[in-house]
Amino acid sequence: MLFLPEIKIEFLQSLLNTNMTKHLGIEFTKIGEDFLEGTMPVDHRTQQPMGLLHGGASCVLAETLGSVGSQLVAGDPGKNKVVGVEINANHLNSAKAGIVRGILKPIKIGRTLHVWEINIYDENDTHICISRLTTMIIKSP
Repeated sequence: MLFLPEIKIEFLQSLLNTNMTKHLGIEFTKIGEDFLEGTMPVDHRTQQPMGLLHGGASCVLAETLGSVGSQLVAGDPGKNKVVGVEINANHLNSAKAGIVRGILKPIKIGRTLHVWEINIYDENDTHICISRLTTMIIKSP
């Protein structure tokens, strides 16, 4: 079991109240033993000038899910800090409106490095983006 059953969506949502994720409208929607899911609107905040979902916005959704997932695994943020090391994203299809949904799954959870896969889908379950995120856990002295 990766994520503890006592972790609730309301707690996760409280982490998003004062940063970029709030501005972009990112919300956590589901958490399970080995997955985390979140959504983001495709609107003026997340579109590029051609009216399509901006690839950078997809990366923000992916990194948000992965960083929070790593922090949940790493434990107390006062003792263990999570930082992103590398993100890659393949943009498979475009989205012009609506909501996209990102699903985080672990690839490798080590003591100091975590590797995550994040798949992003539109409301019709069209695969919009696949991303891989590597995070590092830095232990506080």
